[in-house]
Amino acid sequence: MINELTALRANALEQLSHIWDDGALEQWRVTFLGRNGALAAAMTKLGALPKEERPAAGKLANEVKIALESAFEAKIGAIKQRALSESLESEPLDVTLPGRPVQRGRLHPANANLREIYRIWRDMGFQIFLSRETESDEVNFQMLNIPPHHPARDNWSTFYVADTDHRVLLRPHTSPGQIRAMRELGANGTQPVRVILPGMCYRYEQASVRYDIQFNQVEGLAIGRKITFADLKGTLTEFARRAFGERPVRFYADHFPFTEPSAQMDVQCIICNGAGCALCKYTGFLEILGSGMVHPTVLRNGGYDPDEWSGFAFGMGPERIAMLRYGIEDIRYFWGNDLRFLEQF
Repeated sequence: MINELTALRANALEQLSHIWDDGALEQWRVTFLGRNGALAAAMTKLGALPKEERPAAGKLANEVKIALESAFEAKIGAIKQRALSESLESEPLDVTLPGRPVQRGRLHPANANLREIYRIWRDMGFQIFLSRETESDEVNFQMLNIPPHHPARDNWSTFYVADTDHRVLLRPHTSPGQIRAMRELGANGTQPVRVILPGMCYRYEQASVRYDIQFNQVEGLAIGRKITFADLKGTLTEFARRAFGERPVRFYADHFPFTEPSAQMDVQCIICNGAGCALCKYTGFLEILGSGMVHPTVLRNGGYDPDEWSGFAFGMGPERIAMLRYGIEDIRYFWGNDLRFLEQF
């Protein structure tokens, strides 16, 4: 049996070396590797061998099968390559034909949406201020009027990266940038500030169509001597008009420790046009930002006298806004890197 398998392998490879057309190659496959081919016939004899000879014969049979299948696949490639070479040598080559266009890269939809948000706020007189992604507990929470053991901390599922005296963490929101912007741009509480603070945030969330563990935010801050809640509402309504067109918006009371009073802002859902769908939880509106008047404690921590200065702040989710603008139903698509999704933009 061993000699038979060895001879079969040598014979098959010898015949294969002389084959250079598809028809003969298919006939070779049927002859040696087919269901009723030579190798299958040889394998049916294994059961009749003495018990002590079966392991060696079975092992060799598998080796022969693998060798023939590999040689068959290699011959397919060799035939194609030979046909291509013969075609190039025998047919004229037109060097004046234009080359194949190279596919150009494009902006990720999250970045494209961020740039559009930057443009709108720039046109409205706000400058960009970049803040750090890792923060201390003091700046991220305590200076924003969220002291240790405050129940509002439960609203931010925080990733702590170092348990030192200052408790370093990945920022769960861009709001700590308010403190840094006031301290760096406010000239010791003597100058107005009008900035947006974009950046990536991280939360220990249960991923769903509306939430993910990482996401972009754009914080906004305006500090002046006579800023009122009417300024906040008018500014955010104008942003919504420029971003979404003439579409209904609504404000309703909320609570954030670093603003007082506080409000959420919704825009009519683009997917259902207010009729109600899974994305907007059948309310007809989708929340795009939280806002409010800067809390006196936060103003004081930023270096301003709250008796003379006031301001408003807001924080928006660009991915949530992109979902509204493009009718995207699942926020997880932004970080899934599925080309079928990305190439639509």
